[in-house]
Amino acid sequence: MTNIRNIAIIAHVDHGKTTLVDALLRQSKTKLSKENENQEAIMDSNDLERERGITIFSKNASVEWQGTKINIIDTPGHADFGGEVERVLKMADGCLLLVDAKEGPMPQTRFVLKKALALGHKIIVVINKIDKPDARPVFALNKTFDLFLELGAADEIADFPVIYTAAKQGKAGQEADLSKMTDIAPLFKAILEQIPAPGGDAAAPLQMLTVSIAPDNFRGRLATGRIYNGTLKPGQEVIHINRAGRQQRAKITAVLGFRGLERVEVDQATAGDIVTIAGIPDINIGETITDSVAPQALPTLLIEEPTVKMTFLVNDSPLAGREGKFTTSRQLRERLYKELETDVALRVEEGSENNWIVSGRGELHLAILIERMRREGYELQVSEPQVINKIADGQRLTPYEEVSVEVPDLYVGAVMQKLGARRGTVQKMSAENGITFLEFIIPTRGLFGYRREFLTDTRGLGIINTIFHGYGPDPGGWQERDQGSLVAFATGTTNLYGLLNVQDRGTLFLGPGIEVYQGQVVGQNARAGDIRVNVCKTKQLSNMRSKGEGSAEHFNAPQVMDLEDALEYIGADELVEITPQNIRIRKRVLNENEARRRQKQAG
Repeated sequence: MTNIRNIAIIAHVDHGKTTLVDALLRQSKTKLSKENENQEAIMDSNDLERERGITIFSKNASVEWQGTKINIIDTPGHADFGGEVERVLKMADGCLLLVDAKEGPMPQTRFVLKKALALGHKIIVVINKIDKPDARPVFALNKTFDLFLELGAADEIADFPVIYTAAKQGKAGQEADLSKMTDIAPLFKAILEQIPAPGGDAAAPLQMLTVSIAPDNFRGRLATGRIYNGTLKPGQEVIHINRAGRQQRAKITAVLGFRGLERVEVDQATAGDIVTIAGIPDINIGETITDSVAPQALPTLLIEEPTVKMTFLVNDSPLAGREGKFTTSRQLRERLYKELETDVALRVEEGSENNWIVSGRGELHLAILIERMRREGYELQVSEPQVINKIADGQRLTPYEEVSVEVPDLYVGAVMQKLGARRGTVQKMSAENGITFLEFIIPTRGLFGYRREFLTDTRGLGIINTIFHGYGPDPGGWQERDQGSLVAFATGTTNLYGLLNVQDRGTLFLGPGIEVYQGQVVGQNARAGDIRVNVCKTKQLSNMRSKGEGSAEHFNAPQVMDLEDALEYIGADELVEITPQNIRIRKRVLNENEARRRQKQAG
């Protein structure tokens, strides 16, 4: 199909993918729905994506340029969503590699580029944000070329075309000179010239690979994928081949193409196009839709294994059931298994005593799932994250991360000391304009709980990025955190008088007037070991008053713990309680005497 181009946009988090897609959609005069017309970051349709400024779910859009249909696939930039990245790259024939003109390629640029090169895709390098005052387009280009060589790109791929853009202004050009740019047309021209048209034979028997699934209230289960061969029409009889190789007859009830961001019904689609189909109720990701007379399966998608797991439990705290719409084990189980249909990088296993062991590609991957469930009205509890080790040749192997750190020279010592103590080894170190760049290889377990420390040690000026490196020997000798918790002694409402008495013991997580229960963690102890504290204590009132009483007392602002902070903080004997309106940290066993008794029995 010479009048189709399938391109994926790949980049590090926050390098401007979504903004660039906005410019392509608007300047191709693509008709947008009313809600999208006046909106920025059109492709980030999910509330979470807007808040965090990152793409989590891959999406499809389509634009027409000079009679050619260009299917655009927006990919997640974060390594934790590798399951999404690997799938959607299968649909593309080429990629736009977006690089920030100031920062150059970053760890997750490497991650997604590595996947694209493995598939042999043609790459167009787009140096974005050249309108920034501190942009360094030459530096970014040189670093990108170095990255291609490091990843072992073939000569013809390493000789990549380059386009410079200011996506926010909707401008592009072949030179890094903003004054010579007028619109985004040079980028469209490069796509038509450089990205090959999709292969495949429209006359051959049908073959389509499913890469994403979405529910629909009217049409049932929708499957999106690319047609590799043949033609697809509504009402057509097909064979559905699942992952186990089992064949089943089905009938396509609808074929939907993309126009802008909207799905529109089409009469037929041919080899090379990306479409959504309805009519197959039990289809899953990575499965083949093929011809009913001469069925031929396509290779199923292989996804990298998860590296981090957590235990999900029903919320049984004293405040359970007050806010959530879905609180039972049945509802929680259904929701987790429903997520498996659309997230191939996730694993769910039945645990004992009404709990589930959920495994994912990293802490962020699981935190996003929890946050989405919370916003949907679910109540649940989760345990601390744990790495998934594996045994190979009789040796215990643990996942390792590649960590890149950008930090002012002043704070390098603190970062190196902390990461060294967490079994990190320095791979590279360079300095430029008062900023030091460090690269470490560190066990995934060594990073648990470090991000908060990193922000404190670098006064919020450091940048840290991580990416999965591989499996290696477990260094062992891990220590639990060296500070205990401040635990509520009684159930009640926090009082300023009680909090003032406790604040010198450590860092508080709560202010006054908040309902707490016995066994809830209300702060971090400055020393090792837990302390039971009475944050609900009120002052005994009398008729006697002295001048200025209480005026010298100062209450320190509490450290508010969001979901990711709480997951990083908790220890083995603690849980995070998640409800639609609150994140609480609690002890597994709320009663102090009961906890001690169990500890004795275990010891």
